[in-house]
Amino acid sequence: MKHTLYSVQLQQGLKTVLDRGIAAIALILLSPLISTVALAVYLQMGSPIVFAQPRGGKDGRIFTFYKFRTMTNERDAEGTLLPDAQRLTKLGRLLRQTSLDELPQLWNVLKGEMSIVGPRPFIASYLDLYTPDQARRHEVKPGITGWAIINGRNTISWEEKFGLDIWYIDHWSLGLDLKILALTVVKVLKREGVDQNQSTTMSYFQGSSRLAQSATPQEPYKLSQR
Repeated sequence: MKHTLYSVQLQQGLKTVLDRGIAAIALILLSPLISTVALAVYLQMGSPIVFAQPRGGKDGRIFTFYKFRTMTNERDAEGTLLPDAQRLTKLGRLLRQTSLDELPQLWNVLKGEMSIVGPRPFIASYLDLYTPDQARRHEVKPGITGWAIINGRNTISWEEKFGLDIWYIDHWSLGLDLKILALTVVKVLKREGVDQNQSTTMSYFQGSSRLAQSATPQEPYKLSQR
């Protein structure tokens, strides 16, 4: 038992080192691409270039989450923002389909607020809506990609997302993270799971009427083959 606990702690420490090292190297190597995307966003939508939003992190701590902006701030005559589908630009859709809008999160990883792999960080206002089981997703740092991302992303229900997040936490290992990274590349190349029923964003979470149930060990592996 002690040996297993030591092994897990060692892997977790290595994960932290790898996260920051990969983020630092990626920010340097991808700086031309990041600059190009930033310029394209500015030319089409102006400033701000980066979308910043409070989201829930490890242990429920709130941090500022960064993405490249993909939508305009167009409003109707009453000053209300237009629906997402009307504000999403062609460039924004391309950035989402290729996941290039996620590049600024490398800065979140470098700061220690996020990991390369982990449950996706949701908006801070959801924190008070979680059941105890759902809140377990905050036992680890949120990630740029994760188990739920490669198993459906925005095409699966909230309950499925929470179940996959909890399964990931209970079965975490560096080997699983490597598998998720490999499958993420495949998903990005295929541009799978970006939209939920052809909408531009995931439906707003309004809380669950029952306790979220963790997915069984077999279910996520079946999902990953879709």
